[in-house]
Amino acid sequence: MVVFLNGKIVPEEQALVSVFDRSFMYGDGAFETIRVFNGKLFRWGQHLDRLGRTATHLNTRMPHAPGELKKAAEQVIAQNQMPDAVLRVHLSRGVGGRAYSPAGCDQPTLVMSMRPAPDLGTSGTPQWRMVTSSFRVPANDELAQHKTASKLMSVLARAEAEAAGADEALILNSADHVVEGAGSNIFWLYRETICTPPHALGALPGVTRAVVMEICTQLNLRTKKLAMKKDALVTAEGVFVSLSSWGIAEIVALDGQDIPGSPVVAQIAQAYHELLKKECG
Repeated sequence: MVVFLNGKIVPEEQALVSVFDRSFMYGDGAFETIRVFNGKLFRWGQHLDRLGRTATHLNTRMPHAPGELKKAAEQVIAQNQMPDAVLRVHLSRGVGGRAYSPAGCDQPTLVMSMRPAPDLGTSGTPQWRMVTSSFRVPANDELAQHKTASKLMSVLARAEAEAAGADEALILNSADHVVEGAGSNIFWLYRETICTPPHALGALPGVTRAVVMEICTQLNLRTKKLAMKKDALVTAEGVFVSLSSWGIAEIVALDGQDIPGSPVVAQIAQAYHELLKKECG
């Protein structure tokens, strides 16, 4: 495996970052996970735009031009001979500063690494069980709008889910509204409308979430952004999550209570995979 680190492609055992890097010490950074299919990057532009917005919000400099970064990403994919994968782009403020102060941090660290894409098998849309996490995101949290390296809440929420034998955790906000999964955006089907929480509740503006909204428009499915409590999921006609690595996964149970499946979820999932093949063909 080779890794892109600060302008160079090196073997993974040589991809070393300082123990004083602020992303390691404080989670002071941002990242993107991008689906690679047929050796090509899916929605690279949208991911890079979001990374740039987060960098601006964190007042962190992007150390490479967009074209240079894409060329390097393509080289990493080719050299790893991994055409079906997930590419992670991680930006750190770098080394420097005193305690929490970012003063003097003028050399950002940027890493790109890869891992194989999840094996979707031949059974169609993944069927996931979900449990509600005990952790809450603050309502109207501006930082929640950005994919920062500070993901401890998601780590602990996912650990809760795994301990309960579930695949994903449901995150609510401080007002008990449905927000997202630990690593995914959430949707539910109600009265022939695809519903999802608005960003203001604390939901990350997911790239795959945006793709789902595009697909719904193409399929003439109504969409609506709603602030709803957890009970809306239990009584929904179908629930699913979106994330870059898996695409679409259907939620078949929440906190041990079964949720009815819907052919609409399978329709959206099929349209997603067709779009992936079309754009990365």
